[in-house]
Amino acid sequence: MSLVTKDQLVQKLNPIYLPHEIEERIIPLAEEINRLKKEKNAVILGHNYMTPDVFWGVSDIIGDSLYLSKMAKETKADMILFNGVHFMAETAKILSPEKRVLIADLKAGCSLAEAITRDDVKALKTKYPGVPVVTYVNCSAEVKAETDVCCTSANALQIVNAVEGDTVIFLPDEYLAGNVRNHTTKTIISHPGRCMVHEMYTPEDIKSAKRLFSGDLTVITHPECHEDVVKEADFSGSTSQMVDFIKQSKTNKIMLVTECSMGDNLRAEFPEKEFVSTCQTCPHMKKITLEKVRDALLKEQYEIFLDEEVIRLAQKSVNRMLELSYKK
Repeated sequence: MSLVTKDQLVQKLNPIYLPHEIEERIIPLAEEINRLKKEKNAVILGHNYMTPDVFWGVSDIIGDSLYLSKMAKETKADMILFNGVHFMAETAKILSPEKRVLIADLKAGCSLAEAITRDDVKALKTKYPGVPVVTYVNCSAEVKAETDVCCTSANALQIVNAVEGDTVIFLPDEYLAGNVRNHTTKTIISHPGRCMVHEMYTPEDIKSAKRLFSGDLTVITHPECHEDVVKEADFSGSTSQMVDFIKQSKTNKIMLVTECSMGDNLRAEFPEKEFVSTCQTCPHMKKITLEKVRDALLKEQYEIFLDEEVIRLAQKSVNRMLELSYKK
C-alpha cells in the first residue's frame, strides 16, 4: 500500500502535473508498482527529495535520511527498495544485512559521498590521533566503517555535543560543519566537501526575495547551505525539521532553500500555503523515476551488496547514531 489512495494521489498531484499525465502515466505505473510490492513483500522508502509521483504515489514510508535509516532497520519486509541515492540504500543494507535492498538506479550518487574516501578518513585519524570522527551519513559504507558515529543534518549538533572531547573531526560537508561550529563550543575539524545543490544558493537569493515580498516571507534553509546563507534565513533544519516547522508555523508564504522536489511535495501536503523557491535540482535524485522503480521491482535488479566486514564496522557508527538520536 502507498501512503495515499488513488483519489488522494490525484488531489496531491493536480497542482504539479497535467491531468492527462496523471491519468495516463502516473496512476497506471503506481498501481503496477503497488501490486508488485504486495507480491514480493517489499517496502518502498521515499526520501523527501523524490519527485511527487514517486514520493506520494508508491512510497510506504517517507522522510529524511535519519528517519528512513531507522525504519529500514525496523521493517518486516523481505525486500527494501530505497528511493533515494546510493549511500541511503547502502545505509539500509548496513542496518538490515539479511534483507535484499534495491535501488532503482545505481548511478544515483551524491557529490558529498564522492568528496571523501576511506583512505581520506584514515589519513585524518593519523593526523589527529584520538580525536573522535563524526561523519555525515551522506557518505559511502566504507567511510562509515572508519567513523566513530554517523550523523544527519537533523542531529549533527546533538551528535557532536554528545561525543567525548573538546575537538571533533566532522566529515565530509564543510558547510554543515560550519553551521554546527556556530552552535557548539567544540573545535570542529572539517573537510572540503559540499552538496552540489545547496552550494548554489547565495545570501543574495534570500535578500532579494525578502525585498520582493517586503518582509511578508518566511525563509527556510537546509544546513548544507553556506553559513552566510543560513544566517539570512528565519529557520534552518533538515527536511523533516522543515516539515515540522511548517506544520507549526502560522506563516502563509514560505521560501524553501533546498532541493526543488521538496517544494513540490510540500505544496501537495500544505495546499493552503504559498511556496516560493529559487529551485535547484539534484540530478542524482532525479534519476529515480516511476518507470525505474517499476523495473527494479519487476526484475529485482540493482541490489546493494556490501563486504561483511564493512557492514560490521559501519553498523557500529550508524547504530551509535540511532542510539544517541532516539534516547528514551
